[in-house]
Amino acid sequence: MSTPETAVTSTRTAHHRRYLMCKPEHFTVNYSINPWMEPANPTDTAKAVAQWQKLYDLYIELGHEVELIEPLPGYPDMVYTANGGFLIGGRAYVPSFYYEQRQGESPAFADWFRAHGFDTVMPKEINEGEGDFLLAGDVILAGTGFRSAGDSHREVSEVFGREVVTLTLVDPRFYHLDTALTVLDPVVEEGRTAGIAYLPHAFDEASQKVLAERFPDAILVSDEDGAVFGLNSASDGYNVVISPRAKGFEKQLRERGYNPILIDLSELLLGGGGIKCCTLELRGAE
Repeated sequence: MSTPETAVTSTRTAHHRRYLMCKPEHFTVNYSINPWMEPANPTDTAKAVAQWQKLYDLYIELGHEVELIEPLPGYPDMVYTANGGFLIGGRAYVPSFYYEQRQGESPAFADWFRAHGFDTVMPKEINEGEGDFLLAGDVILAGTGFRSAGDSHREVSEVFGREVVTLTLVDPRFYHLDTALTVLDPVVEEGRTAGIAYLPHAFDEASQKVLAERFPDAILVSDEDGAVFGLNSASDGYNVVISPRAKGFEKQLRERGYNPILIDLSELLLGGGGIKCCTLELRGAE
């Protein structure tokens, strides 16, 4: 296993991040809203908490800030805070969940953002936060096909005044954008494109073409690594936290000068979520 490092390499720099997480105290799988969820299979809440704690501790060890939102009884998926909003420049765009089982989370996230000084925008359109919206340089990459609706792409563009690139997901295993694509360079230097990695066939042909044109140097990940949620990862620009089962992706990252760090969230994968799902980036005002 790689050890955490925050040093500057010749090509990669670790940047300080601020994250929102939620301890999975109520985690279980008692309904199915994605192909990963099998209510008949047993889950271990204590194991989920222990695995989550290792991710939390790693972020602290790397020098990042981690805020916590209180878990609500009856909302076992609240641990997946990435779906709880999308934030840029001190403004928070609140989610409107597709499935009824998660809709009660939205007011809790909205209240948290307001209490912590974010300019909080309530949505009119169905969207699932950073699960389907990823900031790549100045551009917002926006997923659709299973959860967030296309109209939310227009809405998020209006909220943040940014260009939005729509990407259509076609494989139900990869129902959120953050399960099929990860942004590796949160801060993009002038003259460079954002570093990303993605699973090509998770997207329709038009989206694959857009990604190839915009990100010609992207890491193309295998289905074998995608299927273990290898792309559901968190990067600070140098350290990339990934699933230990994504062996090929780990090698690809090392070859590009990143420092992959392996954290096992196997229990939370039973709910269809991984490292990124548990990590919402809080981008404050510049």
